[in-house]
Amino acid sequence: MTIPTVRYTDERLPNGLRLLVSEDHLVPVVAVNLWYDVGSKHEQPGKTGFAHLFEHVMFQGSRHVAKTEHFALVQAAGGSLNGSTWLDRTNYYETVPSHQLELALWLEADRMGTLLDALSQENLDNQRAVVKNEKRSSYDNQPYGTWQEKLFGHLYPVGHPYHHPTIGSMEDLDAASLEDVSSFFRTYYAPNNAVLSIVGDVDPEQARAWVARYFGPLAANPAIPAFEPHPLPLTLGGEVRETVPDRVPLPRIYVGYRAPTLGDGRLYALEIAAQVLAGGKGSRLHRRLVRDAQVAQDVAVFGLGFSSGPSVMMGWATVRPDATIETVEAGFFDEIERICREPISPDELARAKALIETDELGALQRVGERADRLSMYATLLDDPDEINRQLERYLAVESEAVRAACAEVFVPDNRVVLTYVPATAAADTTEAA
Repeated sequence: MTIPTVRYTDERLPNGLRLLVSEDHLVPVVAVNLWYDVGSKHEQPGKTGFAHLFEHVMFQGSRHVAKTEHFALVQAAGGSLNGSTWLDRTNYYETVPSHQLELALWLEADRMGTLLDALSQENLDNQRAVVKNEKRSSYDNQPYGTWQEKLFGHLYPVGHPYHHPTIGSMEDLDAASLEDVSSFFRTYYAPNNAVLSIVGDVDPEQARAWVARYFGPLAANPAIPAFEPHPLPLTLGGEVRETVPDRVPLPRIYVGYRAPTLGDGRLYALEIAAQVLAGGKGSRLHRRLVRDAQVAQDVAVFGLGFSSGPSVMMGWATVRPDATIETVEAGFFDEIERICREPISPDELARAKALIETDELGALQRVGERADRLSMYATLLDDPDEINRQLERYLAVESEAVRAACAEVFVPDNRVVLTYVPATAAADTTEAA
């Protein structure tokens, strides 16, 4: 099999902005993807949620762009756009017809350089309210909505940068002042703290000229605080359990394990294991709990890779109305223990690799995904060429490597178990064990 290669150029502007350009004229569209090396892990105690708040504020205008005009201009040009925030980063992206590339670059440069010109108390209060409503609707009042916050809260101790949720707390959002958020922007939204990827139907020389014109005059910040990783042992040191009475339709168990840091080869073996365990209807957990025993409504196992501390392998199983939590949990952990004990079969290994290969090749066909991955690997691993190594690393994994990685990570002393159970509003309390 021939693995496709993403060809790109990699350079830096004098102000430190890293520019990656990948030319592809298959369709007349181009993706612009800008990653800032700032996420919720950079926030200080009492000032959580700032990274995510800024994702919202960044669409509220800048010196030359009116409030919400960024969306209006890109959509009127036939493009799409959005932004996202996570523990390790914040990113913004547009996919536009190729003749609209200059517009997308100008818009991103204008808000990188002049957002504070448009930041007002009114805009801050408005977006603070939006974020608080998002927290209520997507976390606090959503069935099972607190699971990730609780899981990470147990996997990472108080004081670790991954302990608190990206969306922040209501108290910290309420306390955020205009000067607080302005200082956060001045610190992290600088060209030398960003990676700009341009992928698609692009003339590289013209793209470089526009980037130099619009981003080149922006000043670097020589005083970006160095981020100090908080190392933790790979193993949690003991099982943690919490029962969560909540307004949920069915009981559900969530399970989380600390896993190796992003870039560690064991993560590829663990992703193979996740496919064997819960990758579709042919997986072990689906066959056992959903199809055969019919005690679970659904199952999932997957990983999230982090760059400044242990990553996470996690999963869940929703209990059917006529089954017990104990039965589902016993079956779930029995399959976890079996994959730690016995090498997976050649057929299972081939199936898992085929699923991953299909996903990887499908993703690389999309210019937006290629741009995002180039920015990601440059930001988190300082090596954008990882985009060309990932599939090869997955395909090289052997059965024994899967068993060994599982035996190291999927152990009782390294797991958090959350059990959500239906409860009335009056009994909506939590019980830790």
